Amino acid sequence: MATKIRLQRGGHKGYAVYRIVVADSRAPRDGRFTEKLGTYNPNTNPATVDLNFDRALYWVEVGAQPTDTARNILKSEGVYMMKHLRGGVKKGAFDEAAAQSKFDAWKQAKVKGFDAVREGVAKAKKEAAAKALEAEKKVNEAIAKKVADKKAEASAAAAEAEAAPAEDTAAEA
Repeated sequence: MATKIRLQRGGHKGYAVYRIVVADSRAPRDGRFTEKLGTYNPNTNPATVDLNFDRALYWVEVGAQPTDTARNILKSEGVYMMKHLRGGVKKGAFDEAAAQSKFDAWKQAKVKGFDAVREGVAKAKKEAAAKALEAEKKVNEAIAKKVADKKAEASAAAAEAEAAPAEDTAAEA
């Protein structure tokens, strides 16, 4: 049986969420699968991946072929990096502890990059909100100025209207 690691669609129209599954290569996309390895949500920034790392590594090592998207997800999560490091341990290039330390350093750098992206997005949202608030304040000031001008004109007109009858009564007396 040729096995594949692929995505199985879920979610609703316009908001796709995927399960990462191991399935027979002849099974339909959303059909029967052997094992669920995790989930993938491309709607967040950056995309959210929840993966059972050990099981994914097992399936890659026993020869399950991932689809292009599944391969990119597994690479970004470090499954292929760990497979590569385990190969080095088997060949005797370094020991298990060195492989684990290399993987941990790689993972920390990856997490730092994701945190930087999240902070950048949050900062951009904050700046956009501040710009919108400033624009709204300017519009409100312009409206308040127009209202004040109209009130001043109305009070001036009312004062003139009151002054004119007072002048007429003073002239008659």
